[in-house]
Amino acid sequence: MTTEPRLRIPRLNTDAMPITGYVDRLSARGGESLTAYVGLAESGDYTASLVRVISGDCNPQGPGMRFEQLDHLFAGTFPGVRQPLDSGSFGEVAAGPALPSGAATTWSALVWFRLQPETATVLAQEDGTTSVALQMTATGLRAVIGSHTVDLAARLDPLRWTRVWISLDPISRTLTLGARQHRRAGVAITAKVPGDFALPDGGMIGIAASGTPRRHHFTGKIERPGVYLGVLLHVADDLDIALTPLAEWDFTLGIGTQTICGVGPEARDGVLHNLPTRAVTGQRWTGDEPAWRHAPDHYGAIHFHEDDFGSCRWSASFTLAVPETLPSGSYAIHLVCAGGEDWIPFYVLPPRGRRTADVVFVAPTYTYLAYANCYFANRSEASQARARAWGGSAYTGSRYGSYGRSTYNWHADGSGVCLSSRHRPILTMRPGMVWEDDPHGSGVRHYPADTHLLAWLEAKGIAFDVVTDEDLDDEGADLIRSYPCVLTGTHPEYHTPGSLDAFQDYVDGGGHLAYLGGNGFYWRIARDRAQPELIECRRAEGGIRLWAAEPGEYYHQLDGCLGGMWRRSGRHPQSLTGIGFSAQGPFVATHYRRTADAGSAAWIFAGVDGDVIGDYGLSGGGAAGFELDRAEPLYGAPGQVHILATSENVPPTITLVNEEMLTESLTVTGEAAERLARADMVYVETPAGGGVFATGSITFCGSLWNGDGFDGPVSTILGNVIRRFTAG
Repeated sequence: MTTEPRLRIPRLNTDAMPITGYVDRLSARGGESLTAYVGLAESGDYTASLVRVISGDCNPQGPGMRFEQLDHLFAGTFPGVRQPLDSGSFGEVAAGPALPSGAATTWSALVWFRLQPETATVLAQEDGTTSVALQMTATGLRAVIGSHTVDLAARLDPLRWTRVWISLDPISRTLTLGARQHRRAGVAITAKVPGDFALPDGGMIGIAASGTPRRHHFTGKIERPGVYLGVLLHVADDLDIALTPLAEWDFTLGIGTQTICGVGPEARDGVLHNLPTRAVTGQRWTGDEPAWRHAPDHYGAIHFHEDDFGSCRWSASFTLAVPETLPSGSYAIHLVCAGGEDWIPFYVLPPRGRRTADVVFVAPTYTYLAYANCYFANRSEASQARARAWGGSAYTGSRYGSYGRSTYNWHADGSGVCLSSRHRPILTMRPGMVWEDDPHGSGVRHYPADTHLLAWLEAKGIAFDVVTDEDLDDEGADLIRSYPCVLTGTHPEYHTPGSLDAFQDYVDGGGHLAYLGGNGFYWRIARDRAQPELIECRRAEGGIRLWAAEPGEYYHQLDGCLGGMWRRSGRHPQSLTGIGFSAQGPFVATHYRRTADAGSAAWIFAGVDGDVIGDYGLSGGGAAGFELDRAEPLYGAPGQVHILATSENVPPTITLVNEEMLTESLTVTGEAAERLARADMVYVETPAGGGVFATGSITFCGSLWNGDGFDGPVSTILGNVIRRFTAG
């Protein structure tokens, strides 16, 4: 049996960027403060200044990188230091059990793994003077007692629960090191240890790592680690043991937290570091119950990874006091040191309870966070060279892997990354970040692609406020209810129940929504108010995805709810916007052609000549491309749907998404797959007197720019929509 996973991401370069950083929140109001955390590859002074981000597309054939310098509001020189970049998850208990003098003691845990490690610690106890560590190695097991080691050569099959243990008898000075796999015979070795060995006096417990700083990280699941009185002589067929526990750590408790709960007379609670995955199946899981909240005893494991990366927890560098009078908008802190530069983006909200414009842009920060530091972004040498030539960002997740991976990547053992923190540098959320090899345009996605819309609003003199997904989640629909017009970004893909409810409440209440992207409102994510910097995505039950959640692991640890596509929870995107994800392919685009129903909303096309719309643009060369949404009566709508235009000449490389296929040839609707691979531009009249305009394409906003300016049919159409929505 091979132990190599089918999909394995290579180990990433762990170099530090010359300068980078993050802020404690992605948005703030005037009068509030943001704390900045800055790290340098080499210590030295750096400057930080405030800028307003007008355009983040570095393509010189487009609007280019444009900023408004706000040095008069904030600028300074600061001493910079190298900040720690420590990957690998582990559990830590500050005070381990006191070991009775002269008593035999056992350290044991249940483990499950895909890859046999070179050297990885399962459980350790260390008091600063001496230590005991139970480790797995490439050839079996290892016991480490101070400077003394004992190795057990044993073939341990992957994907099988295994009881591992060390027993120490100080009277006979013997050590037993053993393992038993489920439905396998056990193996053990007994050895003498030096007469001068000593056991830890209390000290610290390490789970899945040992040493200071932590090293020998374990990749795999660990369940019920503990310290027991006595020598382990028998392991039952179900891998239970009959020793008296001094301390055990029961991972079925506190599953949604970063706390590990101790049980037993000498047990203390511990903490988890670097976001290992909880709510995973344990040794007792039978397959009968898929939801951990209903059978927590079946979910007693934690999946640790050597490459887990949570929040940086850097030392604070400075505080930015957001001026009371700073207009709502898109901003960044510009960092410059001798070796390079970087930007830390954030948004300024309007004053609480008051709008300062008729239009509000909802920045899709949950989607930015889901894609944060994606290994696949700007991976090719050609796209990196082009970004450098254009003066864009030279920093990518593949080149600088020290800042954690995205929920589109895998861990070293092939399991998917399901947690993402905004308390780290997000290299993909930067002005000038080129994502795709795009011979027809800029190749930007997400944050810089959304500045196509913001730069267009500025060029057209349309005042706008900005809020974020997270703000909607926290404050609900009241945050946007008073706005005559709400704009999405190009790719509002990820939503919590709270953020999706806010959009739905706004539309159902008679609001006017312009959904200006594709693949929106697709994945359900979880968030915990006690850990607001985190999002979680379990890729369950189909969908376009680069990894799939394991059986029994479809439910989020942060909220206990089913993960996966929102349609699997009965909330098709069509029920909000009139359209939903239908097709995907490479980063190429085509155009729309007006339909016979376009006359039902003729005002949208006022000033537009001809039927072809968007056969140009900065994203894939057209307005209808990459990821496409269509109207579908089977999935509902918020009102009467008018299909105004449909994409034409969609290349065969853009294909129907798999959730729309019942068999290899039969689609959900019974229509040909090629007919369903399209973008529909729609207008929806809602019963409450509002409306939804939806474009059905991620590349639409790239076509707001036409040739040498913001002009052309796409620009005219969006201008007409906003004027009508804000007319009162």
